[in-house]
Amino acid sequence: MIADSTTMNDNETNRLSRLTAILTHLQTKRLITAPSLAEKFGVSVRTIYRDIRTLEQSGVPVTIEEGKGYSLIDGYKIPPIMFSENQANALILAEQLVLKNGDSSLIHDYAEAIDKIKAVLKQTEKDKANLLSLRTKFAKLDNFEIKSNILSSLQIALTNFYLVKLDYINAESIKSMRMVEPFALLNITEGWLMVAFCLLRKEFRYFRLDRIQKLQIQQEKFTPHKMTLQDFFEKYHDH
Repeated sequence: MIADSTTMNDNETNRLSRLTAILTHLQTKRLITAPSLAEKFGVSVRTIYRDIRTLEQSGVPVTIEEGKGYSLIDGYKIPPIMFSENQANALILAEQLVLKNGDSSLIHDYAEAIDKIKAVLKQTEKDKANLLSLRTKFAKLDNFEIKSNILSSLQIALTNFYLVKLDYINAESIKSMRMVEPFALLNITEGWLMVAFCLLRKEFRYFRLDRIQKLQIQQEKFTPHKMTLQDFFEKYHDH
């Protein structure tokens, strides 16, 4: 009888832990499917259905998009912690650094912490954080040194799709003014690069941040480029 009671308590504890984790995931992602949750937590899809119903009965505003998945009504979030957009972007940047670390336990713990942080962001801020995470890449951490002070501004321009006006000096020390559409931020051995569509050259170009003399974020927005960073590398880089 004691063994059965202990097993029941363990099961309830596991379920409570899973419900909390599901809620965090719902707050972090725009849409999430029952099969993906079932795979993550090692349970059946039917169990996830029951868990979702339990959350609904507890007052959590879960919405269902037929054929797409579950989401939360925008604005439902944990109230105590609020981040500015710049602060959220800084945390996403730190996430990319941690992902380059070889310690799997640190990566796992930080990923869970970032999920909790994203959970308290508004939906628009969450989308921006997820976009920045996908559009920031570190090639390596050797001799890591940032030699610029405009990274935060470029992150804002990238996630809000603002045009950026640059005063730029190229490798031959020739100055030019460029209007660009920021697409991604890369860190390589030499420092930071911005991948951007240059309106002057009508093509994607790399811009070294330490060669940008002046930067002005414009009020005008551009249409987002419908491709991932991996798509960009395959199309423009891996030839």
